[in-house]
Amino acid sequence: MNVAPAVPRPQAPREELESVTVRFAGDSGDGMQLTGSQFTLATALAGNDLATFPDFPAEIRAPAGTTYGVSAFQVNFGAREIRTSGDAPDVLVAMNPAALKVNLDDMCTGGLIFVDTGAFTKRNLQKATFDDNPLEDSSLAKFRIMPIDMSAQTLGAVKPYGLSNKEALRCKNMWALGLVYWLYDRDIRPSADWLRQKFAARPELADANIAAMKAGHAFGETAEMPGEISAYTVPPAKIEPGEYRAVTGTEALAWGLVVGAHLADLKLVFCSYPITPASAVLHTLANLRQHGVVTFQAEDEIAAVGAAIGASFAGSIGVTSSSGPGIALKGEAIGLAIATELPLVVINSQRAGPSTGMPTKTEQSDLYQAVYGRNGDSPMSVMAARSPGDCFEVAVEAVRLSTKHMTPVMLLSDGYIANAAEPWRIPDVTGLRRFDRMFHKEIEGFHPFIRHPETLARPWAPPGVPGLEHRIGGLERDYDSGDVSYDPANHQRMTDVRAAKVELIGRDIPPQNVELGSDSGRLAIVGWGSTFGSINRAVENLIDAGLEVAHIHLRHIWPLPPNLHTLLDSYDKVLVPEMNSGQLRTVLRAEYLVPAHGLNKVTGQPFRISEIEEAARRLLED
Repeated sequence: MNVAPAVPRPQAPREELESVTVRFAGDSGDGMQLTGSQFTLATALAGNDLATFPDFPAEIRAPAGTTYGVSAFQVNFGAREIRTSGDAPDVLVAMNPAALKVNLDDMCTGGLIFVDTGAFTKRNLQKATFDDNPLEDSSLAKFRIMPIDMSAQTLGAVKPYGLSNKEALRCKNMWALGLVYWLYDRDIRPSADWLRQKFAARPELADANIAAMKAGHAFGETAEMPGEISAYTVPPAKIEPGEYRAVTGTEALAWGLVVGAHLADLKLVFCSYPITPASAVLHTLANLRQHGVVTFQAEDEIAAVGAAIGASFAGSIGVTSSSGPGIALKGEAIGLAIATELPLVVINSQRAGPSTGMPTKTEQSDLYQAVYGRNGDSPMSVMAARSPGDCFEVAVEAVRLSTKHMTPVMLLSDGYIANAAEPWRIPDVTGLRRFDRMFHKEIEGFHPFIRHPETLARPWAPPGVPGLEHRIGGLERDYDSGDVSYDPANHQRMTDVRAAKVELIGRDIPPQNVELGSDSGRLAIVGWGSTFGSINRAVENLIDAGLEVAHIHLRHIWPLPPNLHTLLDSYDKVLVPEMNSGQLRTVLRAEYLVPAHGLNKVTGQPFRISEIEEAARRLLED
């Protein structure tokens, strides 16, 4: 099919918007993640603040055209500070009927939907379980539907490049990207440069994709677009000056571990076994060997954590990473690290469970596992990152606490944080304070379990130093000599000292602050992890509406900040939104007898701002 030459039309002034949410959705093979990533790059270069939400199926290849195989990428961007990936999309690009079916309920009324009519065949409609073509009845009346045969437009645009029909159709995501670039006045050149680099070995593919992108952009500029579809502009956000880059939670985590190891003057040894969504940490660190990083892909989860513990025993900082099912397998060995009192950082990128659950969907349901999930009385420090950029600071802090207190630290991330991206101001790491060296060197009077008076940490004496020989293991040992011991009183003493060690970490963490609102009042909304953005924006909206609400967000889950009990008691009510069935709420009730209320969601999707606002208003009205 030939495409008619573009005929310029009089351009109406672009409408200025403060923020917008766009979602690209299609089949897993339609390149939606790549399309969203390129739009994110262009948006960041335009100076907007932004947050993204890649959402894709776990199946390697679900049947094409079915609802099981729909992949989506959402980006919320604006001229104001952006704290979430957005509630309801303002614009949806649906590359087939299944993508429309899956994402329709999330759209806001009046939202703009671009659909590729070339994919709306009878067979694809059946695969998407549509009884009738929704483009031909009134079922989409509350939206602004823009039907375009993107497939035909793309085939026409790339015809000069001699591609096969299959290769040519793969360019239609770039056609759609070009159209959305026009809609929000984005520069297509960075994406064109990226395509030339990506397809350097096959320049005809680069040229075809660029041609498709330009054709989509030109479609918006010409009379072929209906007059009721106007274009928009989103001014740059007011962001603190500095050098920024886009960062995912996984990348920030990896860099934080590297910086933490450097601050401790230690080699970083990362040992893991592939699992979604944690695998990307290994992928990132494997490319950082020039920074003294050693990566090891083990034969299974147990071998991975065992190797990390061995690395710590040998004088490196051992780190292991996994998701819920893998952390369950590591449980016994984490107990070994607690028993041997060695540093170990355990990263848990949470996903929907139980068992293998929904591997690519996010959840916060491993908090019980992190705080309580080991045999015996085996407490360990637990921390949680709140955003992609925050992963950097939390990773640095996890290394500090683990090496200073000679104990494992679990760092909770989740699928949302791991995959999402946001602008990140690159920190000046030269200004970070170095950690105290923990290695014990004094031979005279050495004892492997002499304890530091402030932390109760035992000395860290790597093997190979004459005079510092000692043995450690998982069997209970005598408090003084380190020899294996079954003495009842000694076991009580050792159990007590292991608990006291972790409790003392509470003196080494900052007091809990209030993120937003006053430090007393009618309602405190307490969160942890990736719910930060939704809670923070909801609380801001509620305060603007004159309601007495505050936001408290926990970084340290165990031990809890020492002032938290007093802080929570200063509010009439406490609401705890979590992507689980109420795990932090249970901990707060157990520790403080606080009558906390829960707002719980286990759909595999992050909280919407509106959900938290509505729950807070209901609680205030009771």
